[in-house]
Amino acid sequence: MSDVTLPTPVKVMVDAINAADTDAFVDAFTPDGYVSDWGTVKAGPDGVREWAGSDAIGAGARMTVLSAETDGDTTRIRFGWASRVFNGESDGIFVVEGDKLASFTIPPSH
Repeated sequence: MSDVTLPTPVKVMVDAINAADTDAFVDAFTPDGYVSDWGTVKAGPDGVREWAGSDAIGAGARMTVLSAETDGDTTRIRFGWASRVFNGESDGIFVVEGDKLASFTIPPSH
């Protein structure tokens, strides 16, 4: 990830996953922020924490950002993911609001 530049809120979320820090992960989002993983939406602090527990930090996930492109408040990334739930590459879309994430979306792969 050393040559990939990420907006600070995106970097904070990625670092929180890799540090297995659920509180930092939840804190990276706005109070009404959400994770949408293949269409399943987990919203607000409780929903974001639930996703972190079931699909990310609780599953021992490691996230490696392979590429990133930011346009305004939206950053699209390609990332590698290794966990007990999923291993492989995916796309991710972040929407930044101020110094937090409004959303992190993992769209269904085609």
